[in-house]
Amino acid sequence: MPEICRFFGIIIFLYWKDHNPPHIHFTYGDYECSISVLDRIVDGQAPAKVIAKVNEWVDLHEAEILSLWEKAQKGEKIEKIEPLK
Repeated sequence: MPEICRFFGIIIFLYWKDHNPPHIHFTYGDYECSISVLDRIVDGQAPAKVIAKVNEWVDLHEAEILSLWEKAQKGEKIEKIEPLK
C-alpha cells in the first residue's frame, strides 16, 4: 500500500491491484476512508473539512492519480504526488 501524498495530517494511499472503480484511500488520525476518483463517492467517515481537502487535492491531481492507479494495477512503481499547501 504505497503512500502517494501527505498533507495537513492526511495520508493518502493506493493499493496494489485494487478493485475498480479507481479510488484512493486516506487516513486522518483514527479515521479511514476511500474516495472514488471519478465521482468522489466516499466510503467511510471523516470530518467534512478533511473530506473537502482530499477532494480539493483530487480535483487538482485527477489525471496524475488515474495514471498512478493504472501503474498500481500492473504492480509498477508509484511516484508521490505534490501535496496541498
